[in-house]
Amino acid sequence: MNLFDVYTVFPINIIKGKGCYVYDDCGNSYLDFYGGHAVISIGHSHPYLVKCMSEQMQDLMFYSNSVVNKLQEKLAYELGEISGYPDYSAFFVNSGAEANENALKLASFHTGKKKIIAFKNSFHGRTSAAVEVTDNPFITAPLNCNNNVYFADMDITEVESVLRSGDVCAVIIEGISGVGGIRVPGNDFLKKLRRLTIQYGAILILDEIQSGYGRTGKFFAHQWSGIKPDIITVAKGIANGFPFSGVLISGIFKPRKGMLGTTFGGKHLGCAAALSVIEVMKDERLIENAYNIGEYFIKKLSSIVSPLITDIRGRGLMIGVEFAIPVSEIREMLLFEHHIFTGYSGNNILRILPPLCITKSEVDCFVGKLVDCLNKIR
Repeated sequence: MNLFDVYTVFPINIIKGKGCYVYDDCGNSYLDFYGGHAVISIGHSHPYLVKCMSEQMQDLMFYSNSVVNKLQEKLAYELGEISGYPDYSAFFVNSGAEANENALKLASFHTGKKKIIAFKNSFHGRTSAAVEVTDNPFITAPLNCNNNVYFADMDITEVESVLRSGDVCAVIIEGISGVGGIRVPGNDFLKKLRRLTIQYGAILILDEIQSGYGRTGKFFAHQWSGIKPDIITVAKGIANGFPFSGVLISGIFKPRKGMLGTTFGGKHLGCAAALSVIEVMKDERLIENAYNIGEYFIKKLSSIVSPLITDIRGRGLMIGVEFAIPVSEIREMLLFEHHIFTGYSGNNILRILPPLCITKSEVDCFVGKLVDCLNKIR
């Protein structure tokens, strides 16, 4: 049997990781400025996470949600405390797409409606409802085209005109768009969006799957605007590479038995991983580090004098660098000549999402190598 060939891959076999570095089967080290799509929050193979998961594996990896799981209860408490949402409830699942599926379902249950407002260039996942609110026809099958979604510009007047119809179930928006090019919604826009969703009885869902978990220097990116959405979805950095995710649910929603469900979501091993991530984030002050290093990083990038760079944007350690040329050549030079992993958005944007433990010296190394690449292209 062969693999189903849907990924474009680099000819590099990564077999080990430690901190902000990964290593291939030839012994080469690579500085990781992408963290596997912002998944690696506390650094590769953090010893405390490895210890906690190893101990949990010796006791119990999994049992179903038909029994009490004290680890879930502890995780819900700790996540509420560190995120600033102690009064919300948590439902744990396995992936970002699954978290968004359940968020959309909750909104529809609550309102009795099915129309959704999403935003142009959004990405919310590849499963049925999640891909329907993702603005990418290339990955949307006919099965997922149900005409339930209106894709708006980041224009509050346009959003209100759709909300005014009265048939909108929810508005879903990313804290910062990742795949869409590191686009940061303005604080004023988010405040007005929150007011309008309340006014017109629509649920506000904040997709913090990539932008959350301390990446922007606050636990969630939307907290820079001071708003509180009805539902928040989290994944990626929550368990540092172990498949795990969650839905944070405000008190306006009333659960009923069987309303939501999952086989593997909230399993014991995943809870152990997620709890260890929170402990490390607190002990090593990684949210503060993300803010401080992010500020330093953006200043260093902004100091580069090159006609090839047209924009630098983002918050904390979620940064986009836009170029006047296709970014593929720059990415490949960084990877194959300098052994640095990065990501991309579209054709022209370098997407930078390092572990939150990244240091100034590693940022200096990255910026120096980027300048070398730009000088060669020039």
